[in-house]
Amino acid sequence: MQVILMEKVGTLGGLGDLVKVKDGYARNFLIPKGKAKRATPATMKEFEAKRAELEGAAAEKLAAAQAYAERLGGAVVRIERKAGVDGRLFGSVSNFDVADGLRALGFAVEKSDVRMPAGPLKMIGESQLEVSLHSDVLATITVTVVAEQFKL
Repeated sequence: MQVILMEKVGTLGGLGDLVKVKDGYARNFLIPKGKAKRATPATMKEFEAKRAELEGAAAEKLAAAQAYAERLGGAVVRIERKAGVDGRLFGSVSNFDVADGLRALGFAVEKSDVRMPAGPLKMIGESQLEVSLHSDVLATITVTVVAEQFKL
C-alpha cells in the first residue's frame, strides 16, 4: 500500500515522503496513529496545501523534545530488587520498571520509549540507558539497581 507520511517515521522516511509499506503495517499502525495517510490524489492535494503548517508543527515537536531531553538527561533512577549474594536479581528490571521510576521522579515517559538494547537488567549495579523522546532525540539516563535490605 502506498502512503504519504505525515511525520518522520524511523527508517521509513520523513514528512511528506511517499512510501510503499505492507498493508497490515499501514492499516494497524501508521494510519490509526496519524503517522500516515493513504496516498490518493485527494490526500496528496490536501497534504500539499497543509505542508508548511505540518512542517512547523514538526519543528515545534522537535524543539519541545530537545528541551525535555535536556531536563531528563542525567537523571538517576534507583530501583530496589531482591538479589542473591552474587549480585544476580531474583527476576529482572524491565523498561516498565524504569518508566515507572522516571514517573516517580516527575518525568512523563512511556515504557516503549525506554531503550534496553541488552534486554532487561539482571544484575545489581549501574547501567546507562537511552530514552527516545522523538525519532531524532535521545536522552541518556542512569539506572541504579540495588539489593533490597531485609527487615527482621
